[in-house]
Amino acid sequence: MTKYICMACLAFLMVAFPYPTRAKDGENMNFPGGKTFLYRLTLADKKGTPFSLQKPEMFLSQKSIERRKRQGLPLDSTDLPLTPQYLQRIAETKGVEIVSKSKWNNTVLVMVHDRANIRPLHSLPFVTSVDRVFTSPDSIEAPVRYLVRDDLESHRNDEDDYGEAAENIDLVNGRKLHEYGYRGKGMTVAVLDGGFMNVDRIPAMKGVAIEGVRDFVAFKSDVYMEHDHGTRVLSTMAVDMKGIYIGTAPEARFWLLRAEDTRTESPAEEDYWAAAAEFADSIGADIISSSLGFQDFDDKTLDHKYNELDGNHALISRTASRLASKGIIHVNSAGNDGMGTWKKINFPADAHDILAVGAVNTKRVNTAFSSVGPSDDGRVKPDVMALGSATATINGRGSLNSDMGTSFAAPIIAGMVACLWQTAPQKTASEVMRAVRMSADNHDTPNNIFGYGIPDFAKAYQILKEK
Repeated sequence: MTKYICMACLAFLMVAFPYPTRAKDGENMNFPGGKTFLYRLTLADKKGTPFSLQKPEMFLSQKSIERRKRQGLPLDSTDLPLTPQYLQRIAETKGVEIVSKSKWNNTVLVMVHDRANIRPLHSLPFVTSVDRVFTSPDSIEAPVRYLVRDDLESHRNDEDDYGEAAENIDLVNGRKLHEYGYRGKGMTVAVLDGGFMNVDRIPAMKGVAIEGVRDFVAFKSDVYMEHDHGTRVLSTMAVDMKGIYIGTAPEARFWLLRAEDTRTESPAEEDYWAAAAEFADSIGADIISSSLGFQDFDDKTLDHKYNELDGNHALISRTASRLASKGIIHVNSAGNDGMGTWKKINFPADAHDILAVGAVNTKRVNTAFSSVGPSDDGRVKPDVMALGSATATINGRGSLNSDMGTSFAAPIIAGMVACLWQTAPQKTASEVMRAVRMSADNHDTPNNIFGYGIPDFAKAYQILKEK
């Protein structure tokens, strides 16, 4: 199940910090298109591809190419698009529709309405496996767009420019970077989430530099009508309202990528996420901020297991583990299962060479709900901690909110990473992440509850300067 903000079992948190949900406002509707099945096809190779690593401009933006050159990172076969002839053969199969593709994993997600239509794909010589990853429910909740309020002015604080967001940034000592003039300018952050309700209408979001939006879910929607979880995540980084709310990277540019279907839970969402992450790479994003996590699904036979938490087993984690080698810093929420039966980090927080972020309160104590490590192969998880109890956000109605969860700790870190990398653009993704870990208050004695601790971004800045 995707872990949004608080776990469903933390009912008392929902009472203490309520937020509007479509469960009260929405009505059920028949599943779009009737009964639907999604299958993940794994391809054997990329033989016959017309693409070449010597001509990356055919499949990557110039910004993406320059990002790799700047960090001395070579392209490899995973960067090549899938073989067009293979895709054509799949698309020509009766009743089969291609939904998404992953060149890094050499997989294709396809849709059928009759399970019999999938059978011919088993016999294609270049298909090595066919796995069902989604079966539609009979009905889902219809999207409802919230009305927008404009009542932030009443919260103005003339004594502190950061207003309600002061504790978000102060806990990680981030103001210094802003004072030095590093507020994320020139950095591009891709936000992978389930929806960005009213970002196009909320007054506080008017100044946010949004490069574009894209929907990677099989059942397309207007991302601005979907869940406001992504709205709140974005606010922690992007809003710039002096005296009311200033995020951690107010001068960065943002891509809003819908990679989660909030009305169902299935492994197909890992395919959506992979497609979104590869798109972020292709357009030249520097940072991915993702407050999504998976481990259990509507179909319990497809649930992940503890021994899969190695950064390589789950498709979403394999994808995330590649990001640093492409020159991207990936920041992901650790998960909110600390008080549940699972307790451990979610996927892809188990990925290699990323920053998985747990939650602390304003007293710098880890929250009970924050998921714990280690990864199955013994790596320290989470990596670092930030404020998640409670985080000041701006919700889909445009109002200030107090939210709890690693979902909001992660973008605080992602925004500060944008500012930090701005200070040393010649550094690699891995070097910047290493500086963040080294700056944290538990660096000398990392553990699997607190990770390396709470970063000090002023200290991380000095570490990068010294190196």
